[in-house]
Amino acid sequence: MTSHPPVTPQQLRNVLGHFATGLTIITAATPQGPAGFTCQSFASLSLEPALVTFSPARTSSTWPLLRAAGSFTINILPAEHEHLSGQFARSGADKFAGVGHSPSPLGNPVLDQALAWVDCELHEEFDGGDHTIVVAAVRALAARAEAEPLLFYKGSYARVSNSPALLGALA
Repeated sequence: MTSHPPVTPQQLRNVLGHFATGLTIITAATPQGPAGFTCQSFASLSLEPALVTFSPARTSSTWPLLRAAGSFTINILPAEHEHLSGQFARSGADKFAGVGHSPSPLGNPVLDQALAWVDCELHEEFDGGDHTIVVAAVRALAARAEAEPLLFYKGSYARVSNSPALLGALA
């Protein structure tokens, strides 16, 4: 077996940053009021049963509030919500200040103009090192077709481009 030097957190971040991801804000109605946080690590997990997964940092002060609520909504961000991604990533501030939202079927905040939303109940949690791996059961969902997604790529926000030049370069 060949010996390799250990992978550093910075190396991992730099290399895996080449994988473009969408951005979400996960919200819930809690006894303290609406709560939410920005989450980049979201993915579909299973079609049958309908499951999704995301991974909040173990240091998150918001995830315990959502966990206790038992249900939450994953708001998939459109390109025009870049500012909300930053707003919900901050600790200690009123993250919902100036943010329009309406209740989901489970009663959680759906952000106005979200690209899509997925209403979930907590299914299971697993240890994921410095993150918690959350598996959630999908209960309701919807999307709007006319918006572009907000992406994160190489440590910065990115947008989808449907320009003919770019599409030609990818062919």
